[in-house]
Amino acid sequence: MSEREKTPVIQFKDFQFQYFSQAEPTLHNIDLTIFKGEKILIVGPSGSGKSTLGHCLNGLIPFSYKGEINGSLRIMGQETKDMDIFQLSKMVGTVLQDSDGQFIGLTVGEDVAFALENDCVELDKMKDTVQKVTDIVDMGELLKSSPFELSGGQKQRVSFAGVMVDNVDILLFDEPLANLDPATGKTAIDLIDRVWKDQEKTVIIIEHRLEDVLYRDVDRVIVISDGRIAADLPPDELMAADILPELGIREPLYVTAMKYAGIKVTPDMHAGRLDTLDTEQIREPLLAWNRAQAKKEKPKERPVILEADHISFQYTKKRKILQDISFSIQEGEMVSIVGTNGAGKSTLAKLICGFVKEDEGKLYYSGEDMADKTIKERSEKIGYVMQNPNQMICKPMIYDEVALGLRIRGVPEEEIEPKVDMALKICGLLPFKKWPVSALSFGQKKRVTIASVLVLEPQILILDEPTAGQDYHHYTEIMEFLKSLNSRGVTIIMITHDMHLMLEYTPHAIVISGGKKIGDASAVEILTDRSITEQANLKLTSLYELAVSTGIEDPSSFVQNFIDYERGTRRNENETV
Repeated sequence: MSEREKTPVIQFKDFQFQYFSQAEPTLHNIDLTIFKGEKILIVGPSGSGKSTLGHCLNGLIPFSYKGEINGSLRIMGQETKDMDIFQLSKMVGTVLQDSDGQFIGLTVGEDVAFALENDCVELDKMKDTVQKVTDIVDMGELLKSSPFELSGGQKQRVSFAGVMVDNVDILLFDEPLANLDPATGKTAIDLIDRVWKDQEKTVIIIEHRLEDVLYRDVDRVIVISDGRIAADLPPDELMAADILPELGIREPLYVTAMKYAGIKVTPDMHAGRLDTLDTEQIREPLLAWNRAQAKKEKPKERPVILEADHISFQYTKKRKILQDISFSIQEGEMVSIVGTNGAGKSTLAKLICGFVKEDEGKLYYSGEDMADKTIKERSEKIGYVMQNPNQMICKPMIYDEVALGLRIRGVPEEEIEPKVDMALKICGLLPFKKWPVSALSFGQKKRVTIASVLVLEPQILILDEPTAGQDYHHYTEIMEFLKSLNSRGVTIIMITHDMHLMLEYTPHAIVISGGKKIGDASAVEILTDRSITEQANLKLTSLYELAVSTGIEDPSSFVQNFIDYERGTRRNENETV
């Protein structure tokens, strides 16, 4: 910030907000100043108030979400409670987590031009402006495409252009990495960084994935906890402060690795970004820790529970979704299926469940051909949790939703309640047992759908993006439960973009790209193979990059040692609890 003008553009002073529907304030005594040209990252666990803070900035509070405001919030020198949402929209442009919910036009060009049309801008000037902003986000050649036909990354770029067209001074990104594969997420952060620098905007990013945002420069990280600011520090100082784990926020993996090696992280190590990390200070202790790790024996072979034999499938004759896919999954494995958006991962899950039928090849369950098995027959052995909970939920009340499958199977009502209670408890939802589903957040609805399948005790559980929208606390809670379920013999298959999940919990990974299987090995082998990660829009783990930068001879072995050590640490913590 030294080279930039220290002009305040956002000023919270003793600011407090309480929704009319809640008994306690969501935000307490917020004192925060953001200066012109800063890039700020806001992090915090679910329910901490970070999204509410964002809503205060863009005017959704108080104009859409009603409540009581105390204190002061000034944007560009003006008190927001004296402005309307239209005035605020000319200062703060918001890119939402769900891009589909932001589209208005039938084409990219129409959508980006919407704000200009509202302002009655002349047609020639409008076309010129639309072309300029779409060129900035690399979408200038797709102006006639429908937004709904684009990939997740392209949709986000269109949303980005739609708020930039007004030439706003402040850009607010609400969970910009949600639902994006790792490589596309990296590209999104690159794009935000480029616009921040080239256009000299003030940028605010609200995001769970701390490490992924810190891939590029950030001036400050604001940590929100229980509606209060728990920390306001530059990234280098935050990594040294050791407060993130206490608040249930995941540190970058390379920082965790340094701590496992007994290294005290200090600001002068510049650990806020892997690219700036001073590896000379940490090389020797990291090498010594790596040498000290005992090698683990490979797990014993188990019977195959699910096998795909040269599976192919296409919705239309023009394009094959899956081509010649073969793999085998053993009983009791935890497996991740990863790859680019649109690679065919979810279609593969639908084939296994029988929602669609393969055109070629065969699927086997415990050696038995599943070709003649109905969806109902497969559901007795295989449970499926979809990515979007709104596509699964069909009852208004949480209890009834989780009990539905048991009732359909004719389970006596007196046996249903204890089973439902256990599933709700496991998913952290027991306090909400009598609540309506409509009162829950997206992440909580996700846990309802997991509970509704877990209650049926399937032998194979397939989860499509099980941790999407979850903070680190709930992510760990769900994954540890799935791990405990797995230890009792349930085979877990997860379709995921989360490379941390893949590394920490799934020893076996299957990679699909362009409808073809391009990888089938351990998660460590996959995420340390540059060729596979590039083809499948994955990202080399920062642990691998840390090992390379510090001169460890076998980086893949270092990554495996980290994972084994972390599993052992977590196991000891669980036993202590």
